[in-house]
Amino acid sequence: MSSFASYPSLKDRAVFVSGGGSGIGASIVEHFAAQGAKVGFVDIDEAASKALGVKIAAAGHPAPMFAKCDVRDIAAYQAAIVGMAARLGPFTALINNAARDDRHSLEEVTPAYWDERIAVNLRHQFFAIQTIAPGMKKAGGGSIVNFSSVSYHTMTANLAVYQAAKAAVIGMTRGLARDLGPDHIRLNSITPGWIMTRRQIDLWLTPEAEAGLMQAQCLKEKLYPPDIARMALWLAADDSRLVTAQNFVVDGGRM
Repeated sequence: MSSFASYPSLKDRAVFVSGGGSGIGASIVEHFAAQGAKVGFVDIDEAASKALGVKIAAAGHPAPMFAKCDVRDIAAYQAAIVGMAARLGPFTALINNAARDDRHSLEEVTPAYWDERIAVNLRHQFFAIQTIAPGMKKAGGGSIVNFSSVSYHTMTANLAVYQAAKAAVIGMTRGLARDLGPDHIRLNSITPGWIMTRRQIDLWLTPEAEAGLMQAQCLKEKLYPPDIARMALWLAADDSRLVTAQNFVVDGGRM
């Protein structure tokens, strides 16, 4: 990462990341740790998360704090956040990353499935903000980054419930940016394009899909998790101190 920016304001900053054990989330945890931040994160994959912590420590960066937690269980999730803040200090950066983009048809969606998909892709973001905002207010401000998705712009098939949740992220972000702005708390969203995580490569990256992606993008390169992590760094750092209520699309010019 030596060819990319360093942010002095992130050193020793307490940062919380949801879904930090793999994919985009793991890259976000790594990048904040490399900046010297005090990172706490949750994930349901304990093995991958612990391995990530070992990897970061071996690279000479502050080891992140990890707690196994399902973000759909709001009481347990809020307790995990509070517990980590007691040890790391008030979180002044929150990265609401956790999500899951399982495919589904219109016919197979039940009310229970709908509620579960909203819980894993939208609801936890709101309740993490609710939990962390009081500490940010006392600290004099903070930065919250919520994750949307390019999929509802590109109308990806068989993904309507996920797309509904990710479209709602934009409205929630803008509404709370107004509510929390007087306390110097900034809220922005990131809309990633098709990011080449292991899951995406294994499940959906075919030669035909890649050819279509390259045709659609202005920049003819595949995007990877660090491309998103670096945007999160900037939004959390003081360099973006007057940026709020905005959505940043990182998709190689696909939209």
